[in-house]
Amino acid sequence: MAAAARARVAHLLRHLQSTACQCPTHSHTYSQAPGLSPSGKTTDYAFEMAVSNIRYGAGVTKEVGMDLQNMGAKKVCLMTDKNLSLLPPVHTVMDSLVKNGISFQVYDSVRVEPTDESFMDAIEFAKKGAFDAYVAVGGGSTMDTCKAANLYASSPHSEFLDYVNAPIGKGKPVTVPLKPLIAVPTTSGTGSETTGVAIFDYEHMKVKTGIASRAIKPTLGLVDPLHTLHMPCRVVANSGFDVLCHALESYTAIPYNMRSPCPSNPIQRPAYQGSNPISDIWAVHALRIVAKYLQRAVRNPDDLEARSSMHLASAFAGIGFGNAGVHLCHGMSYPISGLVKTYKAKDYNVDHPLVPHGLSVVLTSPAVFTFTAQMFPERHLETAEILGADIRTTRTQDAGPVLADTLRQFLFDLNVDDGLAALGYSKDDIPSLVKGTLPQERVTKLAPRAQSEEDLSALFEASMKLY
Repeated sequence: MAAAARARVAHLLRHLQSTACQCPTHSHTYSQAPGLSPSGKTTDYAFEMAVSNIRYGAGVTKEVGMDLQNMGAKKVCLMTDKNLSLLPPVHTVMDSLVKNGISFQVYDSVRVEPTDESFMDAIEFAKKGAFDAYVAVGGGSTMDTCKAANLYASSPHSEFLDYVNAPIGKGKPVTVPLKPLIAVPTTSGTGSETTGVAIFDYEHMKVKTGIASRAIKPTLGLVDPLHTLHMPCRVVANSGFDVLCHALESYTAIPYNMRSPCPSNPIQRPAYQGSNPISDIWAVHALRIVAKYLQRAVRNPDDLEARSSMHLASAFAGIGFGNAGVHLCHGMSYPISGLVKTYKAKDYNVDHPLVPHGLSVVLTSPAVFTFTAQMFPERHLETAEILGADIRTTRTQDAGPVLADTLRQFLFDLNVDDGLAALGYSKDDIPSLVKGTLPQERVTKLAPRAQSEEDLSALFEASMKLY
C-alpha cells in the first residue's frame, strides 16, 4: 500500500475509533437498569435457542434414505446445483434414496448466490411437485433456496415479499406448518444446516436480504466431513471467513437484554436476538477451531482432520449466530455482493460475476471491529488473543486496532484480495454501498455501536485497501 493510502486508512480508523458518542441514546451501552431502553420502551428479557437436529460423522450421508423412510416421506424434492449434481455427495444421496425406495425428483438449477428470481423458480418447482419432504445438498445457496421453496410451497397463497425481512419485505411471522427438510452441507461456512435464515439478492434494489424464521430451519442437518474433500482451496478459504465472522459478530453483538423492542408475543421474538450466554459458548469454540485449522484446511486438500474440524466449526458458529445474530460485517457485505461488476472469484465455476459471501463479509472486518471495540473492548481483545495476538500488555482502549491488525495478518497469510478495490470498487461506489447497507436493519441494529451514514462511508473507505 502506498504511504499516502496507508496514512489515509490509519486516519479513518482513528476517526472511527474516537468519535463514538457516549450518550446512552447513541452508544448502545445502556447505562439504565436491564429491561429499559433509553426511550423508555422495554427491552427484551429473554432469549430462545432454536437449532436443527445435527448428525455428524464420516459417511453419515448414506443414512438419508432411511431418515426419509422413517419420516414416512413418499415424494421427495432433492435440491442441488449443476456442479454438485455431478459430484459424489449428490450421488451418495441418490443412491441412498433409491436403496430405500424413496421416490424423488431432482432440482439442480440452484444459483450460487441466489436471487429473488432464482428463489421463485425453485418455489414454482416445489409447488408443482407437491412434495412431502425436501433434501438440500450443497452450500448455503442450496440450503437457503430449499428453505424458501419449502416455505412458499407450504404457504401457496402468500406473496413473495410477505416473509422477506423488513423493511424490504413485510417480515410476517411464519405460522403455516412446513414439510421436513434434511440439509447436507458440502461447504464449511454458512452453517445454514442449523439456522432459520435464507439469504438472497433482491435484484430490484441490487442488495441482499433474506427470510429469517425459526420455522424454516432444517429438520435435520447431516454433517459429513467426507464432502469437504471436494472443495477447492479458495472455496475453503472463503467459506471459512464466513465462519470467522459469524463467530466474531455474534460474540460482539448487542446483548439480548439490551435489544429492543420487547416482543408482545413470543412469535415476534426475532431469530437474531443479540449475544447471549449459550450462543457465546458456540461462537468462542468455533473461533478457536478457525484459528487452529483454517489455514491447514486451505493449504492441504487432503488434511481430513483440518477440513473435518472446519465442517464442525461451521455448524458450531451456525448455532451461535443463528440465535444471536450477526451485525456490521454482514450488513455491509450484502451490497458488496449485490453490486458486483465484473469480479469472478477463483475456484468458483459460475457464469456470472460473483463475490463469494465469505469474502464480501471478511474484507470489512478490520474496519468494523476497530469501530465497534469501544463498546465491549474485553470481548474484542479476547477474540484477538484466540486468533493469535499477544495481549498481555495491551491497553483496553487499543482493543480495536489490535483485533484489526490480527485480522489483517490472518487474511494476508491466506492470500486474500487487498480490499474492496481489488474487487473493482472505488470511492465513487461508496454512496451506493452505503445505500445498500441501510435497509439491513435486521443485522446492523445488532451492532454494539450505532452507526450513521457518515460512519458507514468511512468504514467502506477504510476497507478499500487492507495491507
